[in-house]
Amino acid sequence: MNSSKSIKHLIYDYLVSLNVSETTASYLNMLALLIALFIVVFLIDFIIRKLLIGAFTQFAKRSKTNFDDLLISNKVPRNIAHIIPLLIALKFAPIIFVDFPNFDGFIEKGLQVFAIVLTLWIVRSLLNTLKDYFKTLPRLKDKPIDSYIQVFMIFAWVAGFMSAIAIITGIPFLKFVTGLGAISAVIILVFKDTIMGFVASIQVSINDMVRIGDWITFDKYGADGDVIEINLATVKVQNFDKTITTIPTYALISDSFKNWRGMTNSGGRRIKRALYIKQECVKYLSENEVDKLKDIQLISTYLDSRQADIESYNTTNNINKDLLINGRNLTNIGVFRKYIDAYLNNHSAINKDMMIMARQLAPTTQGIPIEIYAFSSDKRWENYEYIMSDIFDHLIASLSYFDLEIFELPSSSSFIKKNEPIVK
Repeated sequence: MNSSKSIKHLIYDYLVSLNVSETTASYLNMLALLIALFIVVFLIDFIIRKLLIGAFTQFAKRSKTNFDDLLISNKVPRNIAHIIPLLIALKFAPIIFVDFPNFDGFIEKGLQVFAIVLTLWIVRSLLNTLKDYFKTLPRLKDKPIDSYIQVFMIFAWVAGFMSAIAIITGIPFLKFVTGLGAISAVIILVFKDTIMGFVASIQVSINDMVRIGDWITFDKYGADGDVIEINLATVKVQNFDKTITTIPTYALISDSFKNWRGMTNSGGRRIKRALYIKQECVKYLSENEVDKLKDIQLISTYLDSRQADIESYNTTNNINKDLLINGRNLTNIGVFRKYIDAYLNNHSAINKDMMIMARQLAPTTQGIPIEIYAFSSDKRWENYEYIMSDIFDHLIASLSYFDLEIFELPSSSSFIKKNEPIVK
């Protein structure tokens, strides 16, 4: 109390000696001391901030790790530097407002609230530093670090907000928190999306459903591209047309989506596409037609072996071959399937360690589907499309050698007879 009186009297007594009223002298004394405290606090804050940032910078230059560099970039030293000036303000504010208890209480509460905000700034800076550092670690690079940081920050902000309200209202913190139980339903309603996102984020991480960098397809939200960010509330996907689609995190566990990570980590990318053959062009092959197809090198050995087996069977069983339907025969569509299989097994871009198959599916109104099922060795999208197009270009052009045709819906020109002039 003596120290406060001595500081007060530094200006107060002088003003009173100049015949200034005691009330006016008290206000002027308070104002002068407040300005002096503001200047002192500003100077100390400036000096400490410069010293602390300089020390961190010098240490970061000598350090091999980048963690200290991230501390500087996220302003951790700058925020920590505000602590000492704040403590000085808290120490001398009661002395300055010793004759104004109403002001003293208001200023003291304001400084305490600012102390809470400053603490939150420091915590946020440290968490952002940890987030940036964890993202540089290979084993954590694809983890939803942002979600965990946001969870900690939400708890920190809620705790800080409740502490600030408790200080302003003068209610003890524990009593204030206990009273929140009555409005818990309202809080749950307000933070419903945050709570759902938090739970979903944990499940996504534990079950390893999505990682940053994964290619996902989510038809409901029109997403088809790479995951670039996983937050507490949203997942950002950069589509292949470079647009950004934002998906609620909880949608990853409530709805169905496709993650292409399995394909990316496997030895190839699947090719699964069918050619629809006209049913009317399917036929048995005569001996002359088989001999003609032997000129195709990929299936010449197969045809020799197969034809010998068929002839042996038909001869042994006295099959009447005046009609091709009798006994065992080769068909043009069957030989074509064998050609596809041989072509795929000899294609340099097909992974031979994975399944290779040419199969016939159930006939449809568009014809008989001959489906190619194989895996390209190159999984990059552009190269994959080129490989698949190259394969089907070849197979479509090969159909005529087997007297086969692809089904195609008729166009207007299909109904115009050949050599008939077009009436305009």
